[in-house]
Amino acid sequence: MARSFVIKVPASSANIGPGYDVLGVGLALFLELQVRIDSLHASETNNDANNCKLTYSETSEGYGSVPLKSDSNLITRTALYVLRCNNIRKFPLGTKIHIHNPIPLGRGLGSSGAAVVAGVLLGNEVGQLGFSKQRMLDFCLMIERHPDNITAAMMGSFCGSFLRELTPQEVERREIPLAEVLPEPSGGEDTGLVPPLPPTDIGRHVKYNWNPKIKCIAIIPQFELSTADSRSVLPKAYTTQDVVFNLQRLAVLTMALTQDPPNADLIYPAMQDRVHQPYRKILIPGLNEILQSVTPTTQRGLLGICLSGAGPTILALATENFDDIAHEIINTFSKNNVNCDWKLLDIAQDGAIVEQLPISE
Repeated sequence: MARSFVIKVPASSANIGPGYDVLGVGLALFLELQVRIDSLHASETNNDANNCKLTYSETSEGYGSVPLKSDSNLITRTALYVLRCNNIRKFPLGTKIHIHNPIPLGRGLGSSGAAVVAGVLLGNEVGQLGFSKQRMLDFCLMIERHPDNITAAMMGSFCGSFLRELTPQEVERREIPLAEVLPEPSGGEDTGLVPPLPPTDIGRHVKYNWNPKIKCIAIIPQFELSTADSRSVLPKAYTTQDVVFNLQRLAVLTMALTQDPPNADLIYPAMQDRVHQPYRKILIPGLNEILQSVTPTTQRGLLGICLSGAGPTILALATENFDDIAHEIINTFSKNNVNCDWKLLDIAQDGAIVEQLPISE
């Protein structure tokens, strides 16, 4: 019997000021998979060893450069990992997946996290495995070890999260594709065996309230910055003073973003950071000037500003005056010979979703 469904996974912004590797927010910019499984018309997928025909819309980010083979594309490889953990080696006959991805790649908006979440939902759905979101989160966190992006993309809204400590046996990576190092080396080993099921409850999280009056302005420079490169500039150790600085602000920020009316005098200073932004400014021309000059005093409606994830995207939180705030940041980037796009985004409250579709002949 033919089946058809759509998977939607939001972009995400991680770190959020002082919340390095802790805070993440789902953003209403959705990676979308249109999936049809029809074994009676399977001839078009015969050229793929895993029974999958994969296509992208021409307006997708990375169109023309994203792998279309199911064993090398991050989304489908993730799905195959989930299936193989459950004794299913391939996609069902006649699987077709059409992807539209508006999430910029390598810009700090959780593109790889969205791909991993989409892949896990895809594996769960095509295998009819019936996992809860919490259980699917375990599969995600075996592949991408950054719970801030992954949790925000899966669960939605504004999340704090952490990973529980795993034993060496629990974290064994045979046959597990690693998001940060695909396509080569893959980070896993295809032995032809069934990979072990992930441990349960790897990640723990809490969803905070988010005042809906607060909108997210994403200013997106037109160059990529890998998570690995961005992490390479961070120190191996921090002073007690800097750690306490961030912890104090983190405690205040998670409550300040729930309050009504939003208080810029509280939110702006609570979004300051000493753990990652000062070190990453050498990778992002104009970042230091932007963080120092774009303030609630200079820009009406601004509440706070920070680097989104590993960058180079800037995330500004505001209640009004969105266009002026965005163009002030864009103009500063322009002075440093960096061109930008920008998007005004709401919060993705529900996170990743699956919608069943009627079958058309």
